[in-house]
Amino acid sequence: MKFPHNGMVAGVTLSAIVLASAAAFAAGHATLMVEGSDQDVSGGSVTASKIVAAEDGWLVVHRTGDDMKPGPVVGHAAVKAGENMDVTAPLDESVASGDKLMLMLHGETGGMKAGEFEYTLGAKEDGPIKVDGKLVMTVISAK
Repeated sequence: MKFPHNGMVAGVTLSAIVLASAAAFAAGHATLMVEGSDQDVSGGSVTASKIVAAEDGWLVVHRTGDDMKPGPVVGHAAVKAGENMDVTAPLDESVASGDKLMLMLHGETGGMKAGEFEYTLGAKEDGPIKVDGKLVMTVISAK
């Protein structure tokens, strides 16, 4: 491609193109994460303070134990691609003080309907997101 002598391409400078490309690359490769802390769940919900997702998906609340393996799902909430703050998931069953909960990022793929949570433990539909083979999650204790 030949560029005019003034460095303009269809009214856009080459530096603007490079900056936009770099920003798009960085956004697409943000560190996926789920952050949360021990909290009172007596109100029937649990909140992740911050979730970073590459695509639309789900905050899924699993029971877990000392083995730190995901157990049954006890709640979920939708998340959007990008940074999500203070995502609250209603709990489908009571959680006792001292119970451990795994707040995990799940995708929105493989199911029959977009926008409908279809995961069951061990299924592929709307399943867990992994980075380098590791689940994107954090474990908290209910108070």
